[in-house]
Amino acid sequence: MRHNRKINHLGRTNTHRDAMLSNMACSLIKHKRIFTTTAKAKALRKFVEPLITKSKEDTTHSRRVVFSNLQDKYAVTELFKEISQKIGDRPGGYTRIIKTGNRLGDNAAMCFIELVDYNDNMKKDAAAKKAGKTRRSRKKSTVATEAPAAEAAATTATEEQQAAE
Repeated sequence: MRHNRKINHLGRTNTHRDAMLSNMACSLIKHKRIFTTTAKAKALRKFVEPLITKSKEDTTHSRRVVFSNLQDKYAVTELFKEISQKIGDRPGGYTRIIKTGNRLGDNAAMCFIELVDYNDNMKKDAAAKKAGKTRRSRKKSTVATEAPAAEAAATTATEEQQAAE
């Protein structure tokens, strides 16, 4: 049984796993989207989301804590300058995992992991959905469809009367 075994070891030693997650987090921060296996993406999400939350408060202590995890000053700078400004009002859920299918060689489940606020295509789709749809009750929609039909019937009736005269 797997009682109290919450971490996915990913088939690596502790130091190798920490280094791999740190490098993947730096790549995610720099490129905003990376392509990896689903298991690594889920482990990376647990690693990087607390760091992004920590970056909302720009203090020396929070920068040192984030740097101790990432070990890349350019990634830390970008995280605190750009990303923290863009996700400042978001209460959590900074990353999105999009599954892409299986890898050809070993059939491993592959996916994209990306920062939510940086995908412009998803923003456009969400804006189009909000702008295109409004909520209406059924009564109003049936009345709205019956009204033009009634007007069309009335105009044809008047045309028939005029033709008969």
